[in-house]
Amino acid sequence: MLEVGKKAPDFKLKDQDGKTISLSDFKGKNVVLYFYPKDDTPGCTKEACSFRDELPRFGKIDAVILGVSPDSVESHKKFAQKFELPFTLLSDENKKVVEAYDVWKEKNNYGKKYMGVERTTYVIDKDGRIKKIFNKVKVDGHSEEVMDALKK
Repeated sequence: MLEVGKKAPDFKLKDQDGKTISLSDFKGKNVVLYFYPKDDTPGCTKEACSFRDELPRFGKIDAVILGVSPDSVESHKKFAQKFELPFTLLSDENKKVVEAYDVWKEKNNYGKKYMGVERTTYVIDKDGRIKKIFNKVKVDGHSEEVMDALKK
């Protein structure tokens, strides 16, 4: 069970350019690790664009943004280009990381049950420890909530 104060599980995933990235690459920085269901869908686009628009503010507090979904590298590449996303999107097609971070959940949409990513954000401190967990994220105002958590 992942909890505030515990070490965030390390991982290796490919980014939108096919480069392998691991969480430990960012030791010494604050990391906003946000999990989202699907590229280029309304809520996910709004969330990504909000982080994009706030990126200079995150940079000022030594924070990097990493988005993770089960979409392919190619899907991430198109999504990042279409919306000019200047941060890293990580492809978790085998769903190992979404499971490790406990965001792969049974969802229910109009009575249809299926497995998918529950929109969740982990704020990880410079030592690799979980500082804050936002479960079942509501997109509106979320980047501000994350900013506030980083400043504490």
